[in-house]
Amino acid sequence: MKIDNSVVMITGAASGLGRATAERLVALGARVLLVDLDATQGSALAASLGSAAHFVQADVTSDEQLDRAADAGVSQFGKLTGLVTCAGLLYAHKLIGREGRTHDAAAFERVLRVNVTGTFLAMRAASRVILASAARETETSSDGERGVLVLVSSVAATEGQLGQLAYAASKGAVASMVLPAARELASAGVRVVAIAPAAMETPMIAAAPASVQQSLVDQTLFPRRLGKPDEFAQLVEHIFENTLINGCTLRLDGGVRMSAK
Repeated sequence: MKIDNSVVMITGAASGLGRATAERLVALGARVLLVDLDATQGSALAASLGSAAHFVQADVTSDEQLDRAADAGVSQFGKLTGLVTCAGLLYAHKLIGREGRTHDAAAFERVLRVNVTGTFLAMRAASRVILASAARETETSSDGERGVLVLVSSVAATEGQLGQLAYAASKGAVASMVLPAARELASAGVRVVAIAPAAMETPMIAAAPASVQQSLVDQTLFPRRLGKPDEFAQLVEHIFENTLINGCTLRLDGGVRMSAK
């Protein structure tokens, strides 16, 4: 799909991977619908990107708010052609922790609600609007492509470490949604792909203890560092432009294979 003149909805857009993706796509000629709970950072980012960006405050666990956000893409830019789901929540706790303290069930459900249900609701809202937009569009690619959904999984989906029970379960679920969604939307010319990053230089990772961050770097083959948000955005760019990438999860990890801890 051509990025120039595309309209992409990005959840978790105010910081980290979402922000880097928005900045790169706008630089390539796209218009972006920024969706985030943080109105201060979201509005500031929209202002810095100018007329190519529009911010909508929304909670990804609310179907009504995400539907409203997706509709705002059409109201503001006339259509919607893509989605990148960067909103996510990290939580770490062992099933049975220190002094017998058990994993909180409400926390487990919250992680699944944000990371899994939030991704599903964003996919549903964006797909509805993308297909409606496609019905009005007369121009398509030579392959008849209408849109692209890029989901965010994690290497933890297959290599969850101690304490990552909830997070690994949620990111595994995201990866598992890719192929069924790609099969469903193929007839409409919409591709579905996931990216599974390793640890990236984002506020979410920055909140982890320095020893945890260093452990992840030490397990990386090359380059021995955390990933940069713009490297994630570069992969989003390539997925959008390479029509043959579909129904799969791509690792972005420097060759890391995470150990138990």
